[in-house]
Amino acid sequence: MYNILVVDDDKEIVGAIEIYLKNEGYKIYKAYDGQEALDIINNNEIHLVILDIMMPKKDGLETLQEIRKDKSLPVILLSAKSEDYDKIGGLNEGADDYITKPFNPLELIARVNSVLRRYVKLGSIKKEENKKIYQTGELIVDDETKKVIVDGKEVKLTATEFNILKFLIQNKGKVYSIPEIYENVWKEEGFGAENIIAVHIRDIREKIEINPKEPRYLKVIWGVGYKIEG
Repeated sequence: MYNILVVDDDKEIVGAIEIYLKNEGYKIYKAYDGQEALDIINNNEIHLVILDIMMPKKDGLETLQEIRKDKSLPVILLSAKSEDYDKIGGLNEGADDYITKPFNPLELIARVNSVLRRYVKLGSIKKEENKKIYQTGELIVDDETKKVIVDGKEVKLTATEFNILKFLIQNKGKVYSIPEIYENVWKEEGFGAENIIAVHIRDIREKIEINPKEPRYLKVIWGVGYKIEG
């Protein structure tokens, strides 16, 4: 059983999400502001956080920043349609996905299941049996330890960033479109995935490239997609 923390100052939304996810067999923790959420995360084993952006005391983006200081557990943002800028900011801070309110319960469940599948596959919950190391130049992706090494130094990636980089370096030299990357990493159709992939790619570049504007490894092929230089 996986433990999911739902954070929103609207208790009705928290209650509704709790019902949907309990029916899927998840154990639910509830918080109504960012500080309460951090206290729960620090004192319990939480496998996924559903985090509203707009909250009192400590908003969702501030809370996400605190989570990312020392934890890689997946985070799904909740946002209103008017908060597109904040959604992009959340992805920049390390969110794995976002859901726009009002949301369809089936979409919520599908996204939660998808994020947790990726998290489990990454090995943050259980270790993969497949132990491999992928390398190009001075970029090393260690699928056993889940570490990324660049020029001899470890860089910290989120679970989603690791999965994207791992997929591309496993297939280095091959160009993948945004929908293809999304479908291979998220394991679902990649409609409307442009913003999500673009932000994650930018964040990966900031971490693995000396000069992200002139990348050595993660390159864009304009009008086609992205590749890891082989």
